[in-house]
Amino acid sequence: MKTHLAAAVGSLVLTAGTLLGAPAAGAQTAAYPISPFYVDDGQGSYAHGTLTWYNRSVGVDGTLRAVDCRRAWFGAYGASGKELGTRSTGTKCNTTYPLKTGIPADVPGGATYVIVCIDDEYAQPIKCVQVDRP
Repeated sequence: MKTHLAAAVGSLVLTAGTLLGAPAAGAQTAAYPISPFYVDDGQGSYAHGTLTWYNRSVGVDGTLRAVDCRRAWFGAYGASGKELGTRSTGTKCNTTYPLKTGIPADVPGGATYVIVCIDDEYAQPIKCVQVDRP
């Protein structure tokens, strides 16, 4: 009899712990803001996709289309205009290349804006656009 009572109490404790630790029905995590980006060099090369604005970084998801040899470059900046972090692809020639990276922005609240550039094979900017955090 004591064995069954102990098992019943143990089961009750486990069930209560599971219910108390569970999130409320319908509770959802707030989504991070997302911004589209598009930049082209006027010669057939372009980079496009989305930026996801996290608290201390910016996620990049998109595509680079390189005609001749091009690079995609991303720079995250704070409200003061200070550069917080950068990322770029290597040089890509006559190809389509997936963009999937994160740009560091390790300050409270993260980046205020990102500069997206198409560079030539020598890492010299051809065309850049600024994308502001929503």
